[in-house]
Amino acid sequence: MAEQRSTQQAIALAVAANLPVIIWGAPGTGKTSSVIALGRDLGLPVEVVVGSLREPSDFLGLPVLREGNTYFAPPRWAQRLAESGTGLLFLDELTTAPPAVQAAMLRIILERTVGDLELPPQVRIVAAANPPEHAADGWDLSAPLANRLIHLDWTVDAAVIAEGFTSGFRVPELVTAQPPTAAAIARARSLVGAFLRVRPELVLAVPDNPDTAGRSWPSPRSWELAARAIAASSQSGAAEEVRAELVLGAVGDSAGFELLSWLRNLDLPDPRELLADPAAPLPDRVDRLHALLGALVAHVNTEGDVAVWEGAWAVIARVARKAPDVAASAARALAAQRPAGAQLPKTMLELAPILRAAGLLT
Repeated sequence: MAEQRSTQQAIALAVAANLPVIIWGAPGTGKTSSVIALGRDLGLPVEVVVGSLREPSDFLGLPVLREGNTYFAPPRWAQRLAESGTGLLFLDELTTAPPAVQAAMLRIILERTVGDLELPPQVRIVAAANPPEHAADGWDLSAPLANRLIHLDWTVDAAVIAEGFTSGFRVPELVTAQPPTAAAIARARSLVGAFLRVRPELVLAVPDNPDTAGRSWPSPRSWELAARAIAASSQSGAAEEVRAELVLGAVGDSAGFELLSWLRNLDLPDPRELLADPAAPLPDRVDRLHALLGALVAHVNTEGDVAVWEGAWAVIARVARKAPDVAASAARALAAQRPAGAQLPKTMLELAPILRAAGLLT
């Protein structure tokens, strides 16, 4: 089980990266106060909404007749967040909320809409729930709602609590409070995509047990969460255990551990080194080649430079001699990113069979 400090770092990183997260922990262990303190430290207005005390209309809005049309008026807390343009919405006691209220809360996480009001993109969403053994008369989290959140387990560390009583409870320090850049996300998505090529059975694994359906499980949506968590962790320089908590919390232990193990042994060359040295060695394994070309295409997309785009074709040509199928996939993605003014490099003649296979030549 993760240490409390590591979990606090994971929550802080998720909030900074605007990733929806749910904290599982026993009542009275400081989840709410920790999230409120984090929001204040980040300069975010915090709204705490306790699900067990609410009705579905508190999230769906109350119908109001206005100029002959029905308008679903949002509650005041949603209006305050919209007026701020940013903030942290804390949905507390999610599993003690009746299923009808959970369904209404799902709309907030899915559509970021309360009544007829759309929350600004910079409003972060954090939820908290008590484990079944600590929640009398509670309900399981629905699978669709669970799959849209990163699940983190809140533990109590006696040393952290003791330190908090003597010197105050500290908010985890963030290396950066900025969300991951488009370049970092593109690289992380390329890595996750390469992993799923070699483990396609992990793309979707819907639990058939109600007890596990309410926690993290792999789906295309949760893999996207994992990719964004990896991007945020890499950009902020987070510790390995913090990244692991976020990945496992997105796709579950089994799929998450496989991805982390695969990433740990990947050891890919930097795309910039490959572009600078045409003779640089290439990986031997197909999954590593997929990951390498995915990172290369992401790098080209970020740079948007004519010279980089043209140079990338030389790398694809080298891969095509070893693994034509891998090169065809990357060629299709690279061709779609052709910058204005870029000339077709001579290496494309060598790639004619590959481009034809990719549907880029007739």
